[in-house]
Amino acid sequence: MLPGLGTADPRRPVDLAAAPWRGIGRVQTELGTSCTGTLIGPSQVLTAAHCLVAPRTRALVQPGSIHFLLGYDRGSHRGHAQVTAYRTGSGYLPGGGGPAAADWAVLTLGVPLGTPDRVLPLLGRYPEPRTPLALGGYQQDRREVVLADTTCRFLGFAGGMLVHDCAGTRGVSGAPLLLRGPDGGWVVAGVASTAVIQAAMGAAVPAAIVAAGMR
Repeated sequence: MLPGLGTADPRRPVDLAAAPWRGIGRVQTELGTSCTGTLIGPSQVLTAAHCLVAPRTRALVQPGSIHFLLGYDRGSHRGHAQVTAYRTGSGYLPGGGGPAAADWAVLTLGVPLGTPDRVLPLLGRYPEPRTPLALGGYQQDRREVVLADTTCRFLGFAGGMLVHDCAGTRGVSGAPLLLRGPDGGWVVAGVASTAVIQAAMGAAVPAAIVAAGMR
């Protein structure tokens, strides 16, 4: 059993031309590793910091070796940009041992891909318990498409992280934890960081922490 899925798998493929999924893409390094990322600005992509760690050296990779493929789907994509710089959470340590809530990174793209209909804003506050959520990304068992769980909820806080019952396994790291705002639009409540073994459950860095760290 893959971590983060549990016994019943609610994940389904999504339409990458529809909101909120049209702001999502694949973050991949020239070392062959990949995760999920989200446009949060014209040239800014949110992902997990651990997605930028080289497997062999356990050091952060150089910005120029990271690429963002907007709307990647089975070999095609709607836009491509190379990363020119990135910022990680304060205190993040590639080898582990840093604060869990530092596991975020904002990538700066060399080419702006974030049109207004694709950019997803960060939620500047913490959600209420039982708030409906959605989580979707490029996952280990279906790397070529976005799979999403749209029937999950926010459970509470642990160690400064948002705990949720969304199904998502390896590769969904960096994906946005999404909720609908008061106006019906989608916002990013958190960025997926870890999954629980043998359960549809995981932890995400709160978007409010990312927003504060970008100031």
